[in-house]
Formats: sequence, C-alpha cells, structure tokens
Amino acid sequence: MFRIKNFIIGIAIMILTSFVAIYGIQTFYQEEPAWENYCGNITSPPYELNITSQQCESLGGKWNPTYIDRTYPVPVKGTPEGYCDYYYECNQKLTEAQKIFSKNVFLISVPVGVILIIIGGALFGLESVGAGIMLGGIITLIYGASRYWPNAGNKFKFGISLVGLIIVIILAYWLNKKMSEEKSKGKWNSFVDRFKRK
Repeated sequence: MFRIKNFIIGIAIMILTSFVAIYGIQTFYQEEPAWENYCGNITSPPYELNITSQQCESLGGKWNPTYIDRTYPVPVKGTPEGYCDYYYECNQKLTEAQKIFSKNVFLISVPVGVILIIIGGALFGLESVGAGIMLGGIITLIYGASRYWPNAGNKFKFGISLVGLIIVIILAYWLNKKMSEEKSKGKWNSFVDRFKRK
C-alpha cells in the first residue's frame, strides 16, 4: 500500500512539476505569435471577376495562376484563371516568427529540464519526490524539443541529442555512486551500533 501511495505521489509531482515549468516559460518569456496579430487586420476585397495578378500583388497577396482541383472551393475567391491569396505575406511573417519563438522556447526548456533532473536526483532523498521532479524535467525537455524539432536541422538535432545523452549518463553514474556510498555508510553505521550494544 505504501509503495502505491508513493507511486501516485510521484506521478502527481511529475505532472505538476512539468506544468509549473511549461506554463512558467510561457508566462515569463512572451506570448506565442498569433494569427490575429499578423493577419487579423487584413480583409480580402469583394469578389471581382476581373482581378489581375498585379492587383493581387499590390494588395500584398500572392497570385496563384492555376487551381486544378475544382471539387473543393478555392481558398480565396478569384477568377477561373487563378486566385489571389491575400494572406500570403502575413502568413510568411507569422511562420517565421513562430519558428523563432519555438527555437527560443526550446533553448529555455533544455536547461530548465536538466536543472529539474539534477535537483530531483541530488537534493531529494524521498524517492517519490525526487523521481517525480526528475520525470517532470524529462517532460519539460520533451515539450521544448517537440516545439522546435520539426524546424531544426539534422546537425542541430544530433548535437542536442548527443549533449543530452552525455548529461544523462554522467548524472546516472553520479546518482549510482551517491546511492552506493549511502548504502555503505548505512551498513557501517548498523555494524557500529551492533558493536556498541555488545
């Protein structure tokens, strides 16, 4: 029963730790770029049969000369020769801003996650608390990686994965050494106590 309670407490600590880290990053860094801030003030002009590519580009749009599949409605009303995507330029700016935001969130999440893993492994003797905080750190790392991973290059992915692997291996060796020392001290103390009783 005691182990089940510890397991549940560890899961709760893991979830809450990851929530604190993730929402803390979102709160104190900056708001995510939103479509309304980039394209919300753009209104497409009324349907015009004679709109041209020059008129489309002058409005900040992108002219698409063909739209082959007529089984679905065109994205923006236009002529049979093509259509004007009035949101092209603002969508490009929005996409670029989202990439930069995701990269920065990733670069913040990595050290936060690593610090949580170290804190959970080093400072908390109670197993459920330490394990919960460490798992919360791992979830924070996964959150940051998932935000930027699709936009990252292979070299960047390799470098970050290698650094993360090295850190985890070093931490594992350090924790095992610490636990072995604590067990040895415990055995020695119990031996001393028995000797004193005699």
